[in-house]
Amino acid sequence: MKMYALPLTASLVVMSLFGTSITHDTLFRRLSLPMKQVANRNETPQEHRWKLEDLYPNQAAWDAELNRVKGMISDITSYQGKLKDAASIARIFDLDDDISLLTERLYVYANMRHHEDTAEPSYQALSEKSKKISVEVSEATSFITPEILSLSEQQLTGLISDPSLAKYKRTLEEMLRQKPHILSKNEESLLAQVGNVSQAPGTIFGMLNNADLKFPKVKNEKGEEVELTHGRYIQFLESKDQNVRSAAFKAMYDTYGKWRNTLASTLSANVTKNLFYAKARHYPSALEMSLFGDNIPQSVYDNLISTIHEYLPLMHRYMDLRKKLLKLDELHMYDLFAPLVEEFDMEITYEQAKKKVYESLAPLGDDYRKVLQEGFDNGWIDIYENEGKRSGAYSWGAFGTHPYVLLNHNDNLNSMFTLTHEMGHALHSYYSDQNNDYRDAQYTIFLAEVASTLNEALLMNNLLEKSTDPKEKMYLLTYYADQFRTTVFRQTMFAEFEKIIHDRAEQGEALTPQELSSIYYDLNVNYYGKGMVVDKDIEMEWARIPHFYNSFYVYKYATGFSAATSFAKQILDEGKPAVDRYLGFLKSGGKDYSINILKEAGVDMSTPEPIRQAMSVFEGLIEQMEQLTK
Repeated sequence: MKMYALPLTASLVVMSLFGTSITHDTLFRRLSLPMKQVANRNETPQEHRWKLEDLYPNQAAWDAELNRVKGMISDITSYQGKLKDAASIARIFDLDDDISLLTERLYVYANMRHHEDTAEPSYQALSEKSKKISVEVSEATSFITPEILSLSEQQLTGLISDPSLAKYKRTLEEMLRQKPHILSKNEESLLAQVGNVSQAPGTIFGMLNNADLKFPKVKNEKGEEVELTHGRYIQFLESKDQNVRSAAFKAMYDTYGKWRNTLASTLSANVTKNLFYAKARHYPSALEMSLFGDNIPQSVYDNLISTIHEYLPLMHRYMDLRKKLLKLDELHMYDLFAPLVEEFDMEITYEQAKKKVYESLAPLGDDYRKVLQEGFDNGWIDIYENEGKRSGAYSWGAFGTHPYVLLNHNDNLNSMFTLTHEMGHALHSYYSDQNNDYRDAQYTIFLAEVASTLNEALLMNNLLEKSTDPKEKMYLLTYYADQFRTTVFRQTMFAEFEKIIHDRAEQGEALTPQELSSIYYDLNVNYYGKGMVVDKDIEMEWARIPHFYNSFYVYKYATGFSAATSFAKQILDEGKPAVDRYLGFLKSGGKDYSINILKEAGVDMSTPEPIRQAMSVFEGLIEQMEQLTK
């Protein structure tokens, strides 16, 4: 069940949570058109709606499939305690695939109906039914992996080489790989029981951060006092008035500073939890435990950090350029979101956006664009906002039918980038599903943002090539350069911070608020350079990053962006050979480990080369901006 959300260059799925990170909504807010009256769902023309009938022709068909799945549950559970040989294991895998696929279809359809109009009671009930059956199926199939893993290593090795299980060879190999980290039945039961307790640090942080923390009022450009909130913070930092930006920045971090001891204890508890699980499951470190699931070598994580360190002078050069464009004697941390170009509107209708996206993806070849056009023309996309419709954008779908895309389209540049991003996800799923069986079609989060971000890179390249307005070109260059700053440099800095604090905890050091703040401040000085004033207040930013409670995750944003940029550069430089490799990547789904799939397509994330290629693109952007400022 693949569901991918807002554009990587927009929000990286979670970037909107990182108050000081660029998002589509904040970056293009100034381009938004006047608000229109929102229509009811029943007023939305059919040609603007997705065709969920391609999943189920009517509600009766959905109900019939739900009853079928309920009947299959007893078939599944009848195998419990009987998984001793190849024949029984092959049958249970077949049954597991069948019931999982049907459950996925039920869940996707019900929730997309719910997303059409979240206030509609019948769709709410449908969504709840789909969630209930998903839980029931999950519980019914939960015995499969532990029971197979209870077999000896010799038995598992024999199953892997058994011809009758050839279809499931990789599944069994993965089970064998995981076996050293699976504990006894009683130990696994005990770990499961402490699962809720282990979520406490993140839960406590979320309640404190979202419910209990209150920020002071800040004067806006008109001198009006406005309460500072998470949502308004970026708006203040985008102000043309440096005094407004400074006041908001200081108010934000003064507030976190007052809670520094509580927040340090919460983050430290989360690190302690990670160390506990790593030790219990016999991993060398918390980092290696985190990377194990995707079979990512630690060298990928370490290469990202060390290679970005090599290119920090580029980041410092961009900061110098930002200071020059803003005409400031000193560039402060609160100046990073100040607009570099005067406001202007770019009105782009949905029809124009489709044409521009289609044109920009010409480097990917006729076959890719044929599928893209099929998506445009045949009910893949739910286009416009209506009353009660789920906000944002995503790509979703179920194996066996075409993908779907939910939009809330506005006639602006933001929405055009959202369209190409989500169609990148959709075509990745399309090619993956067309070329793999159900089990191998599920690709990982490590790969998910590559296809969507590549589409954005090609669109940006096309816009820059066609732009004749220096003001527009500078705006586009600024937009793209800020994606490198926030998605590659900033996320790598986050990743380095996580590695440092876990290393120190593993060495027995206490993560006091002073220690956390010192580490974080020094990283900012290193990443942003001595030419910039790294305000002391920024030392508390660690206290407001939600993803530090989903440890060792953010590095994927930097690697995904780098891989996509590398693919785009290869495609534009080499043409067909690179396109063929890239299409091979899309068709690979999840049939191999992520690092191997990328490597076969020409992007070896175990080496610094993809990051270096991304940095060469970043350098080119800076050079163009410097030329325009002469």
